[in-house]
Parts: sequence; structure tokens; C-alpha cells
Amino acid sequence: MTTGAMNQRSRAPRHPRADGERTRGAILREAASLATVDGLEGLSIGNLAAATGISKSGLYAHFGSKQELQLATVDEAERIFAAEVVQPALAARPGLAQLAAACEAFLGYLQRRVFPGGCFFAATALEMGTRPGPVKDRVAAISSGFTALLRTFAATAVEQHELPAREDPDQLAFELHAILLGADTKFVLHDDPAVLDLARRAVCRRLGLETTAETPSTASPSANSTGLTPRADRPGSRRTRR
Repeated sequence: MTTGAMNQRSRAPRHPRADGERTRGAILREAASLATVDGLEGLSIGNLAAATGISKSGLYAHFGSKQELQLATVDEAERIFAAEVVQPALAARPGLAQLAAACEAFLGYLQRRVFPGGCFFAATALEMGTRPGPVKDRVAAISSGFTALLRTFAATAVEQHELPAREDPDQLAFELHAILLGADTKFVLHDDPAVLDLARRAVCRRLGLETTAETPSTASPSANSTGLTPRADRPGSRRTRR
């Protein structure tokens, strides 16, 4: 075998499609960040080109229309939300621990400033609420899906006697989501991590939980850390069955 042939074999094969997918992913990640500040309606090929350094013609190759760009951006934001919030919650023990983990993961998602304008879906829900169409429908479905997830966790906690039998899972999910959205609004407006601690305490009181000894806002935030601890998880304690 010749040296030239060996060199050709040793070169890593190029994967144009994989390169294109990585570029598209980077574009959409930037688009999602911009959308939390400028709105989905504020997205344009021009400002996206300026933010990414990719030519307008290069961006047009990925997205045929503004609506296509918006929908793809929503899908990317959903992927990020799932990784940052949903998956950590699902990794917890079913029931009250999952409910606490979901709330803490959401607050951590804000605290880590994953997006400059806070929760993507909180930022875009009000904007798209008065604009009927597929983009509004997609944002609404994802937001409703998170509330439904909280409701499922709450229902399991009731079934496992971790919450009172009289607890209404729909009402509890609504209240918890409202606390999280309120925290998002005030955190973005005031840029004050103390707001997130107030939200943590509100969740704790609503669920009958205790906060960890370390103050969450002064800790190094991570996707898997939790500042909310079910009493049943604490050493030497048991949660009374109701």
C-alpha cells in the first residue's frame, strides 16, 4: 500500500450533513436567545446574521420563511427546556420529589441565565397570545405540557400519601406554575437572585417541604442541584401518611 493511500485512509471522513446540522443548531440557539429579548416577531434574517456572523444567503439556505424560522426556534427552545428542566425532574423519585425537582430545575434554569430574557416560553407566551397561528399554538402546547407534567407529579404524590388526599392536582399545578412564572418576571426585571429564593420558599410552604441548609442563590447553580428537599428525604425523618 502506498503512503498516499495510507494518508487518504487516515484522514477523518467529512460529514457535510452533520456539519450542516451543527450550524443549524448554533443558529437556532442564538435565535432562541434573541427571541427572549426581541420577541419571536423581532427575529429576522438580518439581525440573526449580525448575531451569528453567518451571511444572509447562508441563513436563507436553512429557513425558507420567517414562520419556519420561528417554529424551528420554538422547537430548539423546547429541546433546551427539556434538558434543563424536564429531564432533571423525571430523574427524581416519582411523586413529591419529582414535583420539588421540577420547581427547583425551573428556578435553576433562570438562575443560570440560560437565556438572557428568562424562560423562553414565559417571554414568548404573552407576545404570541394575540397572534393566532401555528407559532402561537406550538408555544401554548409546550407551556400547557409543562403544567400537565406538574399535575401528573402532584397526582402521584397524592396517590402515595405524600400530599393530603384533599389536594387538587390541577389547582396545585396551577399555583406552582404561577409561582415560577412570577419569579421569572421579577428576576428578569430586577436581576436579583433573591427573588428566586423567595420563590423557593413559596414552593416549600405550598408543598410542606424544607429548604436545604445552603442558600440556593449563593450556591453554584447546576442542573441537578436542588434547594427543595421533601422531609421524607431528610435523614431520620418520616413524612406522615394522611
